Amino acid sequence: MHVTCSICGGQTFESNRVLWPALIAEWGLAPNEVDYIDRQQGERCIACHGSLRHIALGNALRAALGTRQTVKDLVESQIEATILDVNGAEVISDVLAGLPNYTRGDYPEVDLQNLPYTDDSFDVILHSDTLEHVPNPLYGLRQCMRVLRPGGWLCYTVPMVVERLTRSRAGMPPSYHGDPSMGRADYIVHTEYGADAWTHLARAGFTEIGMHVVSYPAAHALMGRKPPA
Repeated sequence: MHVTCSICGGQTFESNRVLWPALIAEWGLAPNEVDYIDRQQGERCIACHGSLRHIALGNALRAALGTRQTVKDLVESQIEATILDVNGAEVISDVLAGLPNYTRGDYPEVDLQNLPYTDDSFDVILHSDTLEHVPNPLYGLRQCMRVLRPGGWLCYTVPMVVERLTRSRAGMPPSYHGDPSMGRADYIVHTEYGADAWTHLARAGFTEIGMHVVSYPAAHALMGRKPPA
């Protein structure tokens, strides 16, 4: 399937393997699952280096803002929307940093379970491959709901194994994303997301929910809208 980068408009990609044997074993991934998760994280636009995951998130952001412009073009047009970016998403965050009303908040100073912002502060909230590391993901989503303005959108990605249902890793051996040798608390995985990942948005109170898919089953971004006042 042809893919166009939502960040820069690029159409040429390169691929790299990103999963390592210990993580494949911990998650019990089948060969086809390894292939599409490697694509999700390791297939990147040659022009801007955005991965399929970033491109899915960019598509969700564009939908939230009601435009088909690339993310780079959005920044050049200096849109006035207030955007909170929790923990960042590499390439896309580097571009968004050029906006006048962009806020970046990184863990541990900014904890998704206890966002240090007032109610109704942002038009859009982004986070990417963060929610699976939050001990109470529903509470994290409700915090996002709290600080969104009425009618605002939450856009995010989580690693999703689409042939399964979501499961908690409570009581299982620790599993980490990122550099496994570091064993950092913010790298530990609390939730393995599956095809029902969208239900966490519904349980958190979002009543309008969407998904943007890039080269199924490789990459997905979820969206939830805070009910208008």
